[in-house]
Amino acid sequence: MVARLEEAGDLAAGPVREALLALPREVLMPQAYVRRSAPDEKPSRWDLLDWARPGDREELLCVLHSGGSVSVQHGGEPLLGRDGGPRCGGSMTAMSSTMGMTASLLDGLDLRRGQRVLDVGTGAAVTAGVMCFICGDGGVVTLDVDRHVGEAARARLAELGYQPAVVTGDGTAGWPDGAPFDRIFVSFAVPRIPSALVDQLSPGGRALMTLGTSSPSWPGLAVITKTATGEVVAELRAVEFGHRGGMGFDRLFLSADFRERITTHGGRWTQHSRLVPPADTERGMWLALDYLHPGLVRHFGAEDLAIGAPECGSWMRARPVGHRRWEVTVDGPRDIWEEIHDVAGRWRAAGSPHTYLLQMEADGAQLATTSCATLTWPLPDLPRTSGVAQ
Repeated sequence: MVARLEEAGDLAAGPVREALLALPREVLMPQAYVRRSAPDEKPSRWDLLDWARPGDREELLCVLHSGGSVSVQHGGEPLLGRDGGPRCGGSMTAMSSTMGMTASLLDGLDLRRGQRVLDVGTGAAVTAGVMCFICGDGGVVTLDVDRHVGEAARARLAELGYQPAVVTGDGTAGWPDGAPFDRIFVSFAVPRIPSALVDQLSPGGRALMTLGTSSPSWPGLAVITKTATGEVVAELRAVEFGHRGGMGFDRLFLSADFRERITTHGGRWTQHSRLVPPADTERGMWLALDYLHPGLVRHFGAEDLAIGAPECGSWMRARPVGHRRWEVTVDGPRDIWEEIHDVAGRWRAAGSPHTYLLQMEADGAQLATTSCATLTWPLPDLPRTSGVAQ
């Protein structure tokens, strides 16, 4: 797994690489779920693989070292003392994120020995384990809203000889009892930067978190630093992959029926266009589109460009039919093709940025903007959660 991460450019030589080589994943995740049903099959069917069952070990090792996300909790269940075997329906509520993204972000944190680190969103405790290995467990606090997740992390990190502070609470509130922190890492998406986490960052500190909307298609990475004099400097980088939303973060999705409609049905109109849609690599444009015309979800499984708006049923698709000629089909009350080119024009006029400044105003407002302020949008409020610090 580490070799594949290095080959893909997601992991460089250094302490994160050494930590991933040293930490046995079967200790951190002795049980993991594999899906046995088709993606759109209802109810979904899962098997919980268990390291304690020799017949499961080969498949479990393949899952743990695939580099993909690993689901470890179903329906908020306790993680300790459960039996392996089939599960039906419900949803996964805790996981280890894809290792390419995780490794790259941990490298970007610039973790060092002796730092105080807040790990927000414990999950399978992979990031907490890396932090303990590099920084020393005495300076690590890992926080999750689910006490079952925390209990399992405490037990499994102890098997590796680590005893970080494991606490339960609302991640957006941080952990003021352990502040200030030199590094803060949030492993779930938030719509805006939680002010409590900024307050708990030490001078010279750095925080990383995914900023996202209700759409899963175009995430942004917030990079927050605090200077030696206490000034907060933040930016929003358009990225290919980001963490999933946390509690209270409702996500839009394209149902199987909607995906089929987008790719095969005739729409309200079809026309040929010489306008070229922005490339997938122009992520700064797609990130701006997500905020300026919200509610859109990309169908990445389609052969052509296909985007839907699930809340109103609008959709569009565009396929090349010759040199700089596109066949565009649009349906529903929204003209998504027009929306795309509206933002693309404004984005190019602003210099085609892939990174935006994040401004935190005195009244609590947060804005993403270009350096010349020609392309600007507000960030939405944080959702309410029921997590209570304990």
